Amino acid sequence: MLNESNHFDTHAIRTGHRRTAEHEHGEPIFTTSSFVFDNAAQAAARFAGDEPGNIYARFTNPTTQAFEQRLAALEGGESCVATASGMSAIMAICVGLLKAGDHLVSSRSVFGTTTVLFEKYLPRFGIETSFAQMTDIESWKAAIRANTKLLFLETPSNPLTEIADIQALANLAHENDCLLVVDNCFCTPALQRPLSLGADLIVHSATKYLDGQGRIVGGAVVGNQQLVGEEVFGVIRTTGPTMSPFNAWVALKGLETLSLRMKAHSEQGLKLARFLSTQKCVEKVYYAGLESHPQYELASTQQSGFGGIVSFVVKGGREAAWRVIDETRMLSITANLGDVKTTITHPATTTHGRLSEEYRKLTGIEDGLIRVAVGLEAIDDIILDLSRGLEK
Repeated sequence: MLNESNHFDTHAIRTGHRRTAEHEHGEPIFTTSSFVFDNAAQAAARFAGDEPGNIYARFTNPTTQAFEQRLAALEGGESCVATASGMSAIMAICVGLLKAGDHLVSSRSVFGTTTVLFEKYLPRFGIETSFAQMTDIESWKAAIRANTKLLFLETPSNPLTEIADIQALANLAHENDCLLVVDNCFCTPALQRPLSLGADLIVHSATKYLDGQGRIVGGAVVGNQQLVGEEVFGVIRTTGPTMSPFNAWVALKGLETLSLRMKAHSEQGLKLARFLSTQKCVEKVYYAGLESHPQYELASTQQSGFGGIVSFVVKGGREAAWRVIDETRMLSITANLGDVKTTITHPATTTHGRLSEEYRKLTGIEDGLIRVAVGLEAIDDIILDLSRGLEK
């Protein structure tokens, strides 16, 4: 049996697996939609919540629960709820914890689809959103209202790797009776643990580094038993954006190598960022591991590594950026990230393409910006592939 004193890597490999009567060594996949009860009285007790146990795979499945328990242990949370995607995790938080007339404050530097959710869809249910400058605590203070219930951010941000002071924002949230929600997708608990810094809830896209090989779509919410185990779980149970048992199993196995992969992604990311900083056609490099990054000291304090996301601006705008991307032969041109395979994309026309030009300018998404999610191929080969376009 494991306990809180066990190390991160031990939890990543062992937590959550309860062997069946078959005494299997590897975690099984329970591909069943429903579960059988011993008798009618047990069925009634399960549905009433008087007896723990499996009922229906939309909200109770042993494989999914193993993933949830393991991720909760890694993040230092009491409870975790797995979801069908990262966006469904964010939506479950909003539905479970907000109501008509409430207000949330979001960092302006969040994933483009998150912004669309906050600006286009939540207002239909009477929930308003204001946006703050992520790294400016005064901007957050100015945006908070009497009816503000949530502060939401990603740190590091996508794609400019801005770093927010989680502890300062947690203090601000709690002073105003708000909850702080942190998207920990880019760092994962291997590099950053927001709950230990005062955050109330953590959001994950399991599609990214938790899986680590681009095989599934999934999400998760981590926090305490009341907020996650009751409120968010209630939304998933009722509305159904559930992670499938197979996807949960894939993500569960991904967690086993999470620490090793994130260290390697961080090492590769720093090497690429340093290389790009020497290129004459590159105007800016965004990577928190560079000492020139404005939040380098903060990132060094609240993270144990800087991750694998490197963004940079080339001279010549969109035409030059597209040329660099199109000249690559090995890198995968895709907007997904967190894979062992290096990916490259043009944020202004992909991940942030649904946002207005004005909004993109406000968030620093320039036409010449390129985002690279550095994989685990040989770094010399990654640099060589990027050099083809940079030289032109």
